[in-house]
Amino acid sequence: MDTVLPDLQSAILCEDVRTEVSGTQTLVGVIGAIPAPQLPIGFFKLCLWARWCGGVGQFHQRSRFLDPEDQVVAEAGIDFALREIDGSATNVHFFGGVQIKSFGVHHVEISLDDDMRMRFPVPVVQVTTPQPGAPPSSFRPTGPND
Repeated sequence: MDTVLPDLQSAILCEDVRTEVSGTQTLVGVIGAIPAPQLPIGFFKLCLWARWCGGVGQFHQRSRFLDPEDQVVAEAGIDFALREIDGSATNVHFFGGVQIKSFGVHHVEISLDDDMRMRFPVPVVQVTTPQPGAPPSSFRPTGPND
């Protein structure tokens, strides 16, 4: 059979991917944004879970984590094969020692054989930490007339 390019079914950035005894995978700490009180911040590891399906052949996945100026913060690659059109491949990239040095929208890019297949934003936002003893921001004092 000729090569058939697969579809990227899903890609999720998270803090860890654990393989259970049954073989199933558990994604821990799914990341949609990164809140930080100050920079730089470091991650021992970030994980990118990606699932490919609907293809046949030998492929190379390259994944990158980019800063707001599109400079590479972390990068990983893996070769994989899909032997039948109804098969799937799940790849997990571990980005180790990631240092985030700027606030703003970072991006994850996933390429298949040097052709970008997905790019999604990961905002790094500054948050303020409450002072000890301060009420939470949703706190609204009420009086006897409320």
